Amino acid sequence: MTDGTRRAARMRVMTEGASVTPLELFFDLVFVYALTQVTALMAADLTGPGLGRGLLVLALLWWCWCCYAWLGNTVRADEGVVRVVLFAVMGTMFVVAATIPEAFVDLPGGLPGPVVFASCYLVVRVLHLVIYWHAARGDDGLRRQLLRAALPMLGGALLLFTAALLPQQLTDDPGRIVALRTLLWVLALAVDYAGIMAIGAAGWQIYSAAHWTERHGLIIIVALGESLVGIGVGITALPISWPIIVASFLGVAVAAALWWAYFDVVSIAAERVLTRAQGAERAALGRDSYTYLHLPMVTGIILLALGFKKVLAYVGDGTHHRLADPLHGLGLLALYGGVILYLLGHLGFRLRNMGSVNWPRLVAAVLLVVLVPVADRLPALAALALLALVVVGMVVAEVVLFGAARRSLRDDFLDEHGAGGPPGRRAPSEAGPRSRSGT
Repeated sequence: MTDGTRRAARMRVMTEGASVTPLELFFDLVFVYALTQVTALMAADLTGPGLGRGLLVLALLWWCWCCYAWLGNTVRADEGVVRVVLFAVMGTMFVVAATIPEAFVDLPGGLPGPVVFASCYLVVRVLHLVIYWHAARGDDGLRRQLLRAALPMLGGALLLFTAALLPQQLTDDPGRIVALRTLLWVLALAVDYAGIMAIGAAGWQIYSAAHWTERHGLIIIVALGESLVGIGVGITALPISWPIIVASFLGVAVAAALWWAYFDVVSIAAERVLTRAQGAERAALGRDSYTYLHLPMVTGIILLALGFKKVLAYVGDGTHHRLADPLHGLGLLALYGGVILYLLGHLGFRLRNMGSVNWPRLVAAVLLVVLVPVADRLPALAALALLALVVVGMVVAEVVLFGAARRSLRDDFLDEHGAGGPPGRRAPSEAGPRSRSGT
């Protein structure tokens, strides 16, 4: 697509080195609310099926977010018609988030929740394809990809509408309707996720590696913010106490270690790898490493938020729990399993980007799996302390083992960006990546 065509469409092309726009940050605020709703959905029904339904909603929300991340890397989100469309999408996504409690079970009164949810989801996806098609004028390869992508999207949407429109009279057991809706959701997401992978990367474009990596880094921060919200929600209406204070510090320590694991070196090294790649290779790398492999990271953080919420309820609520009570069942699995899933996402991310394994993270993930039965016998606060010890120890081990490579990469990063400059702003003379970290 030529610059003249984009100007005629009142769209501005993204160029290499461009950063995330303020409107994209504003756009993400809707997803802050949506993630909070997902955590609340799982907390309200902390069973295997309830947890599974929450994760399905999260996968659907993630796919919506990714669609607009790709669009925002093609044309600026804050210019011309794209700005107006994003405002419309924000309003529609807010309704999607508000309807999450009714995505599977319609509440009495009002509009049919599952239908409203599916309808707004379809509007979000159709608006994305329409504006992306408009942005792709003159780019035949991208338009072909959009036509191919429309097929799995429509197939998935059809399955979601089928689930939403299932008549309650189909069976006398409401649980069977929910189970059937859940199965249709699984099929819908499988069609959409597998369909995009099947059509290949040729035709997609990542115009700015800096924007792409920064955009996904920011959604990791949004998810980590939800984990901190989980701590706060867990102590709502509870009197402050020393166990609550200690648990809060331990929770923040875990969240900080997960932040460090991503932003200290990984995000910098990954951006350099993506910057080196070009064309279809870059698009495939961006699709695999970010669109797909960031999902387990975000999912892990949301599960951790659920675990935090349960731990804080245990240590602060002396009426229903004693301080010595262990955190059994799915609450403990969410706490430890969330971090394990996050680390596995990192391992896949590194393997796809650099073709190697980060051994401290692999050891930490395996150790946490081994420690789950131990934590099941410990008081909830002690289980949280054990988790914090493992993840903080992992960070310390990485700093010690990869100190020289880490320092070199970060020094280069600060030299290129300016130690006091805003994140995401590239120096005009940047000539591209100069080193590759082993961490």
